[in-house]
Amino acid sequence: MPRTMMGFALMFTGPHQAGLAVLSIAVFALSAVPLELQRRLINDLANRSGIQDVLRLALCYAGVALAEQLLKLGLNLYRAWVAETTVWRLRDRIGRIEPSKHTVSGEGVGVEIAMIVEEAEPIGGFTGISLSEPLLQGGILVSVIGYMFILQPWLALLGLVFFVPQTIVVPLLQAAINRRAQARILVKREVSSALADVSAGNSSTSVPDGARRIFTLNMGIYWFKYVMNLVMNLMHHFSIAAALGVGGWMVFDGRIEVGTVVAVAAGLGKLNDPWGDLVNWAREFSVVSVKYRLFADAVIWLGEPVAA
Repeated sequence: MPRTMMGFALMFTGPHQAGLAVLSIAVFALSAVPLELQRRLINDLANRSGIQDVLRLALCYAGVALAEQLLKLGLNLYRAWVAETTVWRLRDRIGRIEPSKHTVSGEGVGVEIAMIVEEAEPIGGFTGISLSEPLLQGGILVSVIGYMFILQPWLALLGLVFFVPQTIVVPLLQAAINRRAQARILVKREVSSALADVSAGNSSTSVPDGARRIFTLNMGIYWFKYVMNLVMNLMHHFSIAAALGVGGWMVFDGRIEVGTVVAVAAGLGKLNDPWGDLVNWAREFSVVSVKYRLFADAVIWLGEPVAA
């Protein structure tokens, strides 16, 4: 097996990653269009333009939204198929490993059970989003940010300043999550091995001790994860509040139109989901990369030939 998670994704699902990339580009290409339609519609209403223009823009908005959602549906279904197919192939491959001195031991049986039942799921599942997710969410961020800077650069810059703290806090919290995720995998393997020993008639105290350690590790992961979400959500709302406050002042000063403020605020709101999804992808990638390295090492260990 390849040594890296990305190498594994490209080797097992390379052609499908190209198809997912095409769908991702089609989705983010439409991401800024609703903002411009919304801006024009609000300005037409403020200027009391003809009802025909307003209805035309509303229909265009609905059409773009429908096209975007249908493309997302196709992308998500394709991702799910790639992920589930990879999980099935991994489990099938583990089941076909030739017996060795490790697989006949209690520890070997426990590791194999853990790999088939649980560890193959996140590794195979990640292949569906391994390349398409950062391409899609990164493309949306670039499109929306670029549109906002074209529309009103200073207002856009003010809103984006609140994303800076996240670039410092999020990696630190994610590193703490990764350490606990790796420790949890190893503990679960120990518990699986202990269960295999118990089923063979041997006594073991590893199961309750391991369950307690897994609980502690899981609670640590939850704590860091939700603190990360708190920081991201607060910065998102602060950025919109700043854009509305400064933008409102600029409207009263006659420097910009009200539709521009609405479009920038909506753009900042639209950044929250792709930014959060991109952070989640990076979080999942770092955790799954750790899981994959352990998984690949275990495949080699389980399939090691009996020494002569």
